[in-house]
Amino acid sequence: MRIAEDRVIVTSPRRNFVTLKLTTEDGTVGWGDATLNGRELAVASYLTDHLCPLLVGRDATRIEDTWQYFYRGAYWRRGPVTMSAIAAVDMALWDIKAKKAQMPLHELLGGKARDRVRVYAHATGATIADTVADVKRLLDAGFTAVRAQTDIPGTEGAYGVSAPGQLYDPAKGTRPQETTWHTPSYLRHAPLMFEAVRDELGYDWDVLHDVHHRLSPLEAAQLGRSVERFSPFWLEDPTPAEDQSAFRTIRAHTTAPIATGEVLNSIWDVNTLITERLVDYVRTTVVHAGGISHLRRIFDLAHLYGVRSGSHGATDLSPISLGCAVHLDATIPNFGIQEYMAHAPETDDVFPHDYRFEAGHLLPGDTPGHGVSLDEEKAARYPYTPAYLPVARLRDGTLHDW
Repeated sequence: MRIAEDRVIVTSPRRNFVTLKLTTEDGTVGWGDATLNGRELAVASYLTDHLCPLLVGRDATRIEDTWQYFYRGAYWRRGPVTMSAIAAVDMALWDIKAKKAQMPLHELLGGKARDRVRVYAHATGATIADTVADVKRLLDAGFTAVRAQTDIPGTEGAYGVSAPGQLYDPAKGTRPQETTWHTPSYLRHAPLMFEAVRDELGYDWDVLHDVHHRLSPLEAAQLGRSVERFSPFWLEDPTPAEDQSAFRTIRAHTTAPIATGEVLNSIWDVNTLITERLVDYVRTTVVHAGGISHLRRIFDLAHLYGVRSGSHGATDLSPISLGCAVHLDATIPNFGIQEYMAHAPETDDVFPHDYRFEAGHLLPGDTPGHGVSLDEEKAARYPYTPAYLPVARLRDGTLHDW
């Protein structure tokens, strides 16, 4: 069963998405996500100019060989652009294989290890009181785990805080928005938020928080110690993730669970974090970590060391990625939790899918394949729109990690 056609589709139903469509000689279609927020066209070009010319004529059933062909055969390995492009091919091939087998993807991956996948939602607020109210709204909607973010006095454009009633979407405009950051203000304010949500809403739910790479290792340790008593489910990305050794300092000073990995894209990027048990959750994604084949390797390694999954799942990943993630989440033994932000109605219209939300969980569908497709006619109504992620500066103008 050989690949007969390929097509790269860039569409922007409220956010930019890059989708790969592969069609075999018998007409079976597989869909893959290649979205890289803020650098979408780089991946589209990588696919169109470098991978797709080599796909037509390849055996669609040889998923592992194709993965190695594009990873090891390219010489220039890893990096988010390369791994996102390979991921799109991998997802599409798994979709084709599952459709030919007349199985939902989770059956082809070994069958369910759980009936449903627990997810967490995002609560935000301009004030701590607003955040508490938003957490309560999500708990009332059935979530049992909520990420809480709030605006920080002394900053401008705090990460993860959306305007009232709007979906959070930091990527916008033809130039990056410049925000301000002040670490001492954050370190004073964040523990107050944790205290407020626990005082108001108790402990019968899990609270998560995203630091978003803003702190030094010692500052992150200070934050962890200051919020331990509030039983956080995790502190996400407490320090820039490139330096795996930095997490040794954090681990030595706090018992607060740590999660990281959404910006990392290979098993080598998380190897030390996992094997030295420096994190509790690994957040690599099916699209940025080379697809289902490579992400499963990462989770298998993590399982050996008692580290659980907690994959990134914001709306900068298309429903194709979320659909694949839910199937994989359902099958691995060390599943922890899955991030979930509902896509905009326009996105859901362009990407029909059979996964569904129910009482704080996502349930994978049972149709053959990964259960997500793209309506090409509707996608054509939403042309690509340039959009940049923000940058952050300190009060003196120094560029800081956003």
